[in-house]
Amino acid sequence: MGSFSIWHWLIVLLIVVMVFGTKKLKNMGSDLGGAVKGFKDGMKEGSASADEKPAAPAQVANATASEKTTIDVEAKQKM
Repeated sequence: MGSFSIWHWLIVLLIVVMVFGTKKLKNMGSDLGGAVKGFKDGMKEGSASADEKPAAPAQVANATASEKTTIDVEAKQKM
């Protein structure tokens, strides 16, 4: 009673194919494969850019030190 036999799974598969159709199932499978591939590529790019991150804050600090043309002003609200 706890687990399903192979016949139960075949009947479920048959019902799913009848409801969605083979073309839609094929499209969903290819979309899922593309999403997994994109996720793996993103993870590879993320780990590559993590190696480059320590150099980036030093460059940003040098750029902000040389360009101090921004004036901070405090806005007061009229009541």
